[in-house]
Amino acid sequence: MSSTLAAGAGLDFTLAQQLTVIALCALTAYISHMALAVFNDGVRPFLLDFIQGRTTRSATTAVSFGLSAGFIFGLGAPMALSTGVLNPWLVFLPTDILGMLAPKKWLAPILGGAWGAVVVFGLNGANDVAHDLPVDFITAMQQMSTPILFLFTLFPVLAITKQFGRKWGGVAGGLELALVVLTMKLWPKMFAGALAMAVGVLMLIALAVTKDMKQRKADKAAGVTAIVLDDDPMASLFSASAARLRRHLPLFMVLGAGVCVLAQMHIFGGGEATSFLIAKGQYTEAAQVDFYRVFGFIPLIATTALASGAYGIAGFTLVYPIGYLMPNPFLAAIVGAVVFALEVLALSSIGKALGKLPSVRDSSEHLRSAIGDTLQLAILFGSLMAANAMGGGLGILVVGGLYLLNDAMGRPVVRMAAAPAAVIVGGILLNVLYWLDLFTPIKG
Repeated sequence: MSSTLAAGAGLDFTLAQQLTVIALCALTAYISHMALAVFNDGVRPFLLDFIQGRTTRSATTAVSFGLSAGFIFGLGAPMALSTGVLNPWLVFLPTDILGMLAPKKWLAPILGGAWGAVVVFGLNGANDVAHDLPVDFITAMQQMSTPILFLFTLFPVLAITKQFGRKWGGVAGGLELALVVLTMKLWPKMFAGALAMAVGVLMLIALAVTKDMKQRKADKAAGVTAIVLDDDPMASLFSASAARLRRHLPLFMVLGAGVCVLAQMHIFGGGEATSFLIAKGQYTEAAQVDFYRVFGFIPLIATTALASGAYGIAGFTLVYPIGYLMPNPFLAAIVGAVVFALEVLALSSIGKALGKLPSVRDSSEHLRSAIGDTLQLAILFGSLMAANAMGGGLGILVVGGLYLLNDAMGRPVVRMAAAPAAVIVGGILLNVLYWLDLFTPIKG
């Protein structure tokens, strides 16, 4: 697999693609304004107080902005510019904020649509300008591709090790390494980590389900039974939240259709690794990667939705991999609508099932943690590779220094987004030094 993308990766969209992005941004801003769904998982728990009138729209907007701004400008924009593929941090996090910010219902879709226009028209211009600079930091950022794709492969190994110990972690690590080597040897055109990740995730799920089944048998043998309280306040809250979401089922179906169509157009990737795979035209592998991520997020999204009464903009994110594989946008719209309908209708059942499978629920938390750990290292390493590509030792000094300074200042930019943001700032600084005749760009 090549370590970088084509140097000409750009954000030049067709009219249909432009209209889809603008319409979807308008819709997601409207849904955010209604407090029916947001993309940021960290914001969702705060929406219950807003829905029940215990906090104001402006206060909730401030929370959303504080939790999202770093990801928008430090991760979403750099990833889109370096891959030529849109991502949820750039498309959906701003509409979370704009929708909540809008004081009137009719204003929310206007603000969301305006952001969509900025994305489809403004980014392409910024991309062209950046490629014409003496120090092309956008092309340099494509160096992040290899570390992100290959280190991301290890997230099931980390999750297994954290939950089930070093023995099982060692087995999973050895098995994944063997599968990566085998895939590179026998199927060189396939993403080398696809098979390894599949086996790793299945292994984690099997271990978790086995542990839960053994515990249930042990409890039954010991005569332990679960006590269910009909007046449990949490059960009452979950039921009310599920009912609130079901009342808006047609709107969620339209949302599911829109997200699935965006994924089908292959101008959008649901994650860091997926964005690079979509850019390389490896849609099947991208679908595999995002499908495996689903297992880490279903419990989080289901429980926060039931606790807050607000769903996820991308639902359980199943519409991402489904969309990548759809043959046309019309079928993608139908399937996306059906998937979202099934998800919303099944929320209560999923919540009850997760309550009976504590180890599976724990596995999802370990998966999310492992995904964050692998991507944090991969993005930092890839950013330093980009710094070296655009400025050698000076580039590494500037980018690495900005990253460390961000840490020392208490991380005003979230750690995962700090390194790509440092590459952009460092690239701008190197161009200034070039114009001052203090730096000579490295020739590619």
